[in-house]
Amino acid sequence: MKQIFLTTAILFSIIFNKAMAQNNAGSTPAVLNHIAVYVSDLKQSTVFYESVFNLKIIPEPFHDNRHTWFSLGPAGQLHLIQGLKGTQNFDKNEHLCFSVPSVDEFVKKLNAQHISFEDWAGKEKGITLRVDGVKQIYFKDPDGHWLEVNDAK
Repeated sequence: MKQIFLTTAILFSIIFNKAMAQNNAGSTPAVLNHIAVYVSDLKQSTVFYESVFNLKIIPEPFHDNRHTWFSLGPAGQLHLIQGLKGTQNFDKNEHLCFSVPSVDEFVKKLNAQHISFEDWAGKEKGITLRVDGVKQIYFKDPDGHWLEVNDAK
C-alpha cells in the first residue's frame, strides 16, 4: 500500500511540476501594447489618422499637447507624438498596415480626400493582388510614413 501511495505521489508531483512550468510567465508570449509614430504636426496627423482610418481618440495621461492616442481595438493603441524635425525619407518596407472590409471602397475614400496611393511596385492608383487573393495599396501619412491598407480577413 505504501508503494502505491508513494508511486502515486511521485507521479502527481511530476505532472504538477510540468503543468506549473507550462504556466510560467516566462513562457507567455508578449502582446502588442502600442505603436508610436513621431510626427511634425500633431493636429494635422491627428485629423489624418482619425478621418482616413476612422480611429477613435482615447485618453492619454500626459495632457501636454504633444500626444494623441488612438484605440486599435484588440491590437493595441496608436500613439502620435509631436516632435519630428525636418523631412524624412521612410522606406516602404517599414509601414503600418490596416485591414478594411473592402480596398475598393477605401480607395474611393482616399480619392475623395485627394490622397494619392500606389501598388507595391509604385504604380500610381495601382492595387496589388497578392498570390493569396488579398488586395493591398500603399500611401503616406503627412510626414511620409508608409501605410498599407489591405482586405485580409
